[in-house]
Amino acid sequence: MSGSGRERISNRVMNLGDLLSEAARRFPDRPAVIQGERSWSWAEMIARVDGFASSLAALGIGPGDKVIIHARNSLEMFETMFAVFKLGAVWVPTNFRILPADVAHIAEASGARAIIYDAEFAAQADAARSAGAQILVCFDRPRDGEHRYADLVTAGLGTEFRAAPVERDDPCWFFFTSGSTGKPKAAVLSHGQMAFVINNHLADLMPGMTENDVSLVVAPLSHGAGIHQLIQVARAVPSVLTEARSLDAGEVFRLIETHRVTNIFTVPSILSALVSDPAVDAHDHTSLRYVIYAGAPMLREHQKAALEKLGPCLVQYFGLGEVTGNITALPPHLHEIADGPGVRIGTCGVARTGIQIEIQDDSGRALPAYENGEICVIGPAVFNGYYRNDAANEAAFRNGWFRTGDIGHFDDAGFLYITGRASDMFISGGSNIYPLEIEEKLVACPSVVEACVVGMDDEKWGEIGVAALVLEPGAVLDVPALKATLAERLAGYKIPKRFEVFDALPKSGYGKVTKALVRDALQRRMADGGSSLEAAQ
Repeated sequence: MSGSGRERISNRVMNLGDLLSEAARRFPDRPAVIQGERSWSWAEMIARVDGFASSLAALGIGPGDKVIIHARNSLEMFETMFAVFKLGAVWVPTNFRILPADVAHIAEASGARAIIYDAEFAAQADAARSAGAQILVCFDRPRDGEHRYADLVTAGLGTEFRAAPVERDDPCWFFFTSGSTGKPKAAVLSHGQMAFVINNHLADLMPGMTENDVSLVVAPLSHGAGIHQLIQVARAVPSVLTEARSLDAGEVFRLIETHRVTNIFTVPSILSALVSDPAVDAHDHTSLRYVIYAGAPMLREHQKAALEKLGPCLVQYFGLGEVTGNITALPPHLHEIADGPGVRIGTCGVARTGIQIEIQDDSGRALPAYENGEICVIGPAVFNGYYRNDAANEAAFRNGWFRTGDIGHFDDAGFLYITGRASDMFISGGSNIYPLEIEEKLVACPSVVEACVVGMDDEKWGEIGVAALVLEPGAVLDVPALKATLAERLAGYKIPKRFEVFDALPKSGYGKVTKALVRDALQRRMADGGSSLEAAQ
């Protein structure tokens, strides 16, 4: 042992699976999860989790083992998080919409020993088995050689499963990136890092939350919503699950009214869809305290529409999965419904407590306020690194700073503004163009509901901006009028050269409009010869 003060005497930390144990000890009879007419108490949930963990241990799953979860939101899916944590194993949730080949990649990249899945995803389970997973657990209809989840829970009931001892940097969750720039990579989240994340979310996003709050789940638990609901367990807040297989605004607002929901995690596209639905005016949603949106910038016109419908309850945060959402926060009192002097339009907030942000140029030099560069961060929320991927780790870190790949700048008061992803930028006629600024201006134009701008190859300009638009029902695109409006708000070289109207923009499995999906849709339409692209003069 060293007495220098530099080295830690112990790296032991709480096993995060015991957050559920603590909630059950303090509030055994209060509801933990609600779905439809069913409700499960904290005591019931910990008994089920301990039973399942005991059975998995008997099957040979233990510390360090990787367990894939490929399922829709459910009580059982949520339970697997805590069972895997308590085992000291690693939870590897997937987007249930991905293809079998994608699951095979995740299983191979993670070295998964087991997969737990919904029966409708048997092909994905088979892909995981082919990639090395040895234990298959099905929630409802197991096949020969597989295990039924309910049977494993029942077999272990009555066992108080003691959580495995863990250290600060022991992995608990492989958070696979979206793979927008290649195959998805496993970002390693640890027990110690996630303990900081939980405290940071409670302090900066949802201060004052108690067991009397209620949380509604409207996004997949496999990613951001899973982190959000883990935080709810730390305060013994019940989670309400929807029953619809896709977003149903009527159900969402009915549940908010029925259960007096106080907080929700969502992404901008889902939030915009909710507040534009007539159901928002048909139900009482005054119980909402924190409607958290993240995962993508929210265009200003959409932000104002949400504020108008829901009131001062919006909370924005910015942060990649690798930093578990912990880069900036914009709390309710900093959301302004009206534009005017002093309103910081377009900001994603200020640095989270304990997190340091620096805007850096390509050489790693810190840049002054108002100068765009790469957003880089350090702090306890930064992940361990990418699993078994030295090349990715070398590219992602520089002088200890995590490089987000996002471009932005500070103002003189320390508010951060995101210009866009470095990979979203395109060069037209020698000028760097960032789509986010253009998209902001487009959705402020009459009849434009959604907009996504991408750079596409062009013989004359190298690349040109192409705008994919969604219009109000019944509206017709008037290209000359649209260009005239944009000319009052943008430099001429930033105005898209082409425009395309869609009934809806393509979205990822998490409800995000991604540049890659939009570009693919545009290219398919052009290749099919059915393009109605309008060229700018």
